[in-house]
Amino acid sequence: MTRIICGALAALPLLAAADDGTLKLTAELSSEARWYVQDAAWPEQSADEVGVSFSLLPELYYAWNRDTSVTVRPFARWDSIDDERSHLDLRELMLQHRFGNFDLRAGVGRVFWGVTESVHLVDIVNQTDLVENPDGEDKLGQPMLSLAWTTDYGSFTGYVLPYFRERTLPGPDARLRAPLPVAIDDAVYESSEEEKHVDAAVRWSLSTSLLDVGLSHFSGTARDPRFEIAPTPDGAVLVPVYDQIEQTGLDLNVVTGGWIWKLEAIHQTNCIEDFTAAAGGFEYTFSAPFGTGWDVGALAEFLWDERGSDSPSPFQRDLFVGTRIAANDVAGTELLAGAIVDTERGGAFGNIEASRRIGNGGKLVVEMRLFMDADEDDPLYFFRRDDYLQLEYIRYF
Repeated sequence: MTRIICGALAALPLLAAADDGTLKLTAELSSEARWYVQDAAWPEQSADEVGVSFSLLPELYYAWNRDTSVTVRPFARWDSIDDERSHLDLRELMLQHRFGNFDLRAGVGRVFWGVTESVHLVDIVNQTDLVENPDGEDKLGQPMLSLAWTTDYGSFTGYVLPYFRERTLPGPDARLRAPLPVAIDDAVYESSEEEKHVDAAVRWSLSTSLLDVGLSHFSGTARDPRFEIAPTPDGAVLVPVYDQIEQTGLDLNVVTGGWIWKLEAIHQTNCIEDFTAAAGGFEYTFSAPFGTGWDVGALAEFLWDERGSDSPSPFQRDLFVGTRIAANDVAGTELLAGAIVDTERGGAFGNIEASRRIGNGGKLVVEMRLFMDADEDDPLYFFRRDDYLQLEYIRYF
């Protein structure tokens, strides 16, 4: 991947020298401070209470004409605590060409599927960049070839995914990790082709003024690894195992008045078991309550996994409640706050995200993650001492 990124960067001056198309070059430079409010749970973890990191995300867009363009988005981060979080990635290197009702995309890119706020069950094309943020929203670039056909009956898209990318995971000295170190370089694959197994996906989607619906199927290497304990001379480690899966997904978004009703559901078949999981709920927006001029949203979703307590996911009988506030001011002040509560074991995961533009080219982002009263059988118990407050300043160029 590093060689691909270097090659992409080397190609930038060649495109910049072209004078017969449209060229746009932007960048995001971020500085971040993360404060852990409690001491680390495991002795190998860093004793530093504050971690500092910097990231750079440039973007180059070049269009030869209305129908053909290329986008390049390399990413780099340096972190003061976790060596695994200091990494390079090619978020996007995508050539796109439109002909008639068809869109052809080739290269490295990111695809998002999903509608719910708390989890994204159907979002399976890209691998999660877990060292970036524990919320799972950040994704690694995925090598792909896709073809979309737009019709009066919706859009039909097929994906060929010729190379698999392993999940990034915190290192042994990092916070937000399991009690045992992970043998990242010793991942096990069900397929003999390992990361070179060719995965495939198809999706139909339809969007109207009241309804957005998607139906998808994925066949290939699971993006979520399971972990097996393996002995070593230095002690036990966790080994990531990537199974072959078949997964069918449904996402549904219905707008009626101030209500937005949301649903994501999947059925997955793998070598261990077959299971169904779903997340669904609503968001209702109060416009300018009490004469404030704000938009205030109330959110609620229920998360269900038929495997119950046998599920490796911490969210299998959980309730998400939250609020979204948009101040509608010049600075674009926004707040999202909520908690996912385990209805069986009583633990909760709290999340607060707020942002506000600073001047013409800056943005301040505040995040807080809280792991509250997790039971010893809950996967979130591993992170019980990893509550943190994060301040990030992003400068746009």
